[in-house]
Amino acid sequence: MSPTGKKVLKDKRIAFIGAGSMAEALIRGLLKAGAVEPESILATGRRQERLDELEQEYGVQVFLDNAEAAGKADVVVLSVKPQILGRILDEVSEACSDSALVISVAAGVPIAEIASSLGGDRSIWRAMPNLPAVVDAGATAVSSGEHATEEDGRQVHAIFEAVGEVTQVDESLMDAVTGLSGSGPAYVFMIIEALSDAGVKVGLSRRQSQQLAAQTVLGSAKLLMETGEHPGVLKDRVTSPGGTAIAGLHTLEAGGLRTTLINAVVAATERCKELAKKGG
Repeated sequence: MSPTGKKVLKDKRIAFIGAGSMAEALIRGLLKAGAVEPESILATGRRQERLDELEQEYGVQVFLDNAEAAGKADVVVLSVKPQILGRILDEVSEACSDSALVISVAAGVPIAEIASSLGGDRSIWRAMPNLPAVVDAGATAVSSGEHATEEDGRQVHAIFEAVGEVTQVDESLMDAVTGLSGSGPAYVFMIIEALSDAGVKVGLSRRQSQQLAAQTVLGSAKLLMETGEHPGVLKDRVTSPGGTAIAGLHTLEAGGLRTTLINAVVAATERCKELAKKGG
């Protein structure tokens, strides 16, 4: 995290309403980056055993009462599943300060719905982090409500930059984000699994095959991000006339890999929209 990121969160009290794996990843990332002190983080949960674990591991303040934690915070992160977000909003609406920055990671729940439940002209943001955030390699998209300020944006970015990369999008694109990067790790895990199976088929051990497949995906992604090259350009750097890579690529094209991945993202995006409608 940049010095600027650390500065914008200094002296801020951040409450994580719902202490699941994503909340823990953010807590760990913020503390590792030195963005806030442990006593400035508040976490809530339904089970005292879980809260005791967080308190012992990170030194944060823990609460069984969502409203109590929200009332003490400058930033309230709603890190709960969309199915229970409505109930959580009812619990914290009166306790939450009018000046508090509110961030929701509940997929499919629009900012307008959250604003209606909380009332007032609040600064409300949505965020869609993904699973690799638990190893500080997440991809998070954020979008802002109508009362958000630039300072709020810096705080939101700083929180999620503690666990990876952040990009800001219009709220209308959040379903697309869910279909791509939110669900994307599942696609990549399947690709790694398939490559590993292929390695075993051609004679490698399972351990060797999985290690090589995973590192190949990791290294390829790192090369793409660090060079800024178009993936097609990097693909061409691997291939040579009549070589092995172009033979493999021909097979992938024949199998419809591109179309299948595109369809997967589209299907996940549409499913996100359907779930949002049902929830509404």
